[in-house]
Amino acid sequence: MGKKLTLQDRRKQRNRAKLRKLAGGRPRLSVYRSSQHIYAQVIDDIEGKTIASASTKDKEFKGDKGTNTSAATEVGKLVAKRASDAGVNDVIFDRGGYVYHGRVKALAEGAREGGLNF
Repeated sequence: MGKKLTLQDRRKQRNRAKLRKLAGGRPRLSVYRSSQHIYAQVIDDIEGKTIASASTKDKEFKGDKGTNTSAATEVGKLVAKRASDAGVNDVIFDRGGYVYHGRVKALAEGAREGGLNF
């Protein structure tokens, strides 16, 4: 028998299934949100490799973060810069099982400001 999924895991699976149909070979900008930090990765699912990543725990990011949403915006800009340095400009946004609101939305808008298209 399979593992009993939480509601968040179900939302994540549902979201990823839709993303696979829409991706068209584009890398995925995946977001993970913990209570204190936020993480973002640009993942190439075809090769199974991480192209770029950023989080509030990065050395470049240490110091005054301000509010959680402003920190998420900065993480979005940082991951966009690293992705464009790696030659990636078009991605598909994977919010995981999180609602597109608050820190997740701030990260997405920061990534758009940084130059990623999705």
